[in-house]
Amino acid sequence: MLTHLILALIAFSSGFVIAGGVIALIAGLGIINRLIGVTHTGKHIRIFETCILFGGLFGNLLTVYNVSIPLGGIGLAIIGICSGMFVGGWILALAEVVNIFPIFFRRIGLVKGVSFIMITIALGKTLSSLLQFYMRW
Repeated sequence: MLTHLILALIAFSSGFVIAGGVIALIAGLGIINRLIGVTHTGKHIRIFETCILFGGLFGNLLTVYNVSIPLGGIGLAIIGICSGMFVGGWILALAEVVNIFPIFFRRIGLVKGVSFIMITIALGKTLSSLLQFYMRW
C-alpha cells in the first residue's frame, strides 16, 4: 500500500513538472499573449489564467489516473472539437510567433494565394484528424 502511494505521488509530481514545462513554453514564446491580442480579450486575463491552471491540473489528473468520464458520443464530439480548436490555435499561434509562414512563403517566392493555402492547411488537418478518429488509428 505504501509503495502504491509513493508511486502515485511520484507520478502526480512528474505530471505537474511536465505540465508546468509545457505551460512555461507556451507562456515563454508569447503564444498566450498573442492569442489574447488577436482576440482583443485582454480584459479577461484572470479567466485565461484560471483556465490554464485548471486545464493543466485536470489534464494531469485525468492522464495519471486514467479516469473515465461517461459523456456519450455527443460529449466526446464536443470535447474533441474543443481540443482540436485548442491544438490548432496553439500550433498556428506558435507558427505565427516564430514567423514560420512568412519566412517559408518568402523563400519559395509565393505572393498570391496565401489565404487559400492557410485554409487548405486547416482543412487538411481537420480531415486527417477526422479520418484518424474514424479509422481508430
